[in-house]
Amino acid sequence: MPARAALPHVDPHAPRGPLYRAYVRFLGTRLSAWLSVHVVWKVDPHLLRLTRGRLGMGLILPTALLETRGARSGLPRRNGVIYFHDGERVTIVASKLGAPAHPAWFHNAVAHPDVLLGGVPLRAEVVEDEAERARIWALADRVFPPYAAYRERAARAGRTIPLVQLAPR
Repeated sequence: MPARAALPHVDPHAPRGPLYRAYVRFLGTRLSAWLSVHVVWKVDPHLLRLTRGRLGMGLILPTALLETRGARSGLPRRNGVIYFHDGERVTIVASKLGAPAHPAWFHNAVAHPDVLLGGVPLRAEVVEDEAERARIWALADRVFPPYAAYRERAARAGRTIPLVQLAPR
């Protein structure tokens, strides 16, 4: 499978249509959060893997299969994530719906930064610079507006949501 076909380019500046905006509004609801935790996060990695990234539970959201190695075990781990491009880099957000703890994939990517996203080999780097974080959050909010609510929820729990940029290896 060609690497470029596995990870379509997602421009955060592209206009979003009414169907996309309505779907994203639904994704900001409690029902959607419950479905994410109890169904989507469990099914999505398998569905993305089986369909080679062509179909995921995010439907019209830009999602891809993130493959990491376990921080302690070193075993392969797979998670569906929302992504977008920022120049040559790909950005993913470790939001976990704004929960008090970071998602496991984030710990794995920090411990073992060589990852695959949509079958493309990349190297994970956590964005630390506050000005750069603000710039990237503006892009992320264009792709997935519920991130703003997730940031607020995480802040109430004392957590800052990490931004991860994936650079070509």
